[in-house]
Parts: sequence; structure tokens; C-alpha cells
Amino acid sequence: MKQNDFVTYAHRGASHYCPENTMMAFYMGMQMGANGIETDVRRTRDGVLVLFHDEALARVTGAEGAVADYTYDELQQLLVKKGELHDKIPTLADFLAHFAYRDITFAIELKADGIEQEVADLIFRYDIAEKTVVTAFELHRLENIKQYAPALRIGYLTETVDDALVDKLVAMNAAEICPHGRDFTPENVAKWHARGLNVRAWGISDEEIMKKVYDAGADGMTVNFPDLLLRYIAEKEGK
Repeated sequence: MKQNDFVTYAHRGASHYCPENTMMAFYMGMQMGANGIETDVRRTRDGVLVLFHDEALARVTGAEGAVADYTYDELQQLLVKKGELHDKIPTLADFLAHFAYRDITFAIELKADGIEQEVADLIFRYDIAEKTVVTAFELHRLENIKQYAPALRIGYLTETVDDALVDKLVAMNAAEICPHGRDFTPENVAKWHARGLNVRAWGISDEEIMKKVYDAGADGMTVNFPDLLLRYIAEKEGK
């Protein structure tokens, strides 16, 4: 495996170092050399698509309530925090305006029902369909976006994998299966590749799991510390 075949996704940006899902975190991921960005999409009370992982605001902003309880303008009064650093909650459109032209891969996770068509429309508007995988932990969200936009590539995030799930993803014409990093072995990756699925890991909590996933032959992983992964890849590939 060569480094340029593998996608190092900055998970919510370089979220180990910066406030997650903010422009600061995304730019930091790019500065570190990540060739992919992973992010999450929700909708505000007034219908704006914003990048935010949790349903509730409290963990990273300290505010009460949920993203869907606030208008976009109200959310702009909050700060996403990481230690002493802070930044605003961006919209999906603003994110794409800054990053769509770059030679990187995108993993865009659907975190709410009913946003599938709007997300698809923005992907096509910014001409990134060929370098984007739309993901979710909920199969119905992937089914909805695939029905609306069959050309889009979809990837299923899952805690567990069995043969029935793989069969279903193949039948859905999914591009990617995204198991938890703990389940990666060379045998599993080879089996999923044999069914025509790209294989990307999530849940990379430490460097040992990170190394295990890369060594198993995965096609990519989401990682909060892209600099550490890229350093390991460079060591492995002798660069």
C-alpha cells in the first residue's frame, strides 16, 4: 500500500488539537497534511445546514439545548471550545466554499433525518460528488440519499459487521463499509474488499489501533491526530 492510496481523514478536522468541526480544525488538518476531511451535518431550527456532531450543544459549547432548538444566528453567538481555543459553528455551504476546490476526499456524515436532499444538492453544487462519501450510522438515511441521488457514493458506519450486513450494502450499491477500528484484521479487510467495498475505520482512540488499521490494509481512517498517522505512514513507506 502506498501513502497516496490511503485517505487520512482529519476527523471533525484535527480535533485532537482544535475545536472540533470548525474552520480552525479543518485548516489545521490540511496544514498537517491530511488528504481528507470528515465532518457531521445537522440542521438548525430555521433550516440551515451546520457542521456539528452531537445533538446537544453542551459538550463543546457549554450551552443548553440542541442544535435544532436554535436558529443559525443564535448559534453564531456560541463558541465551540477546545482548551483555550475557540471558533464558530460553520455552515456546510461555507465549509464547501473554502474546501471543495482542494484535492482532498470528503466524508460527510448525516446526523439528522430529513437533510438528505439538501446535502446532496450542495455536494453537486460544489462539484465534489466524485471525491465524497456520504456516511451515516442509520441505513435509512443512506437509502434516502441514494434514492434521491443514485450517483452519490455512500458508506455505512457500523459497530458490528456480519455477512447479512455486507450483503445489504452490496445490494444498495454502497461504496464503503466503515467498521470500528477494533475489528480490523487483514483477513476481514480482504473479505470486505472481495465484495467490492472500500474499507474505512472509525473509532481510532489511540496510536496502537491506528497502526493496526493501517497495517490491516484499510483504505482510510478518520483520526483526530492526522499528524501522528501521517508520520507512521511515512515510516512504513520509507519516506
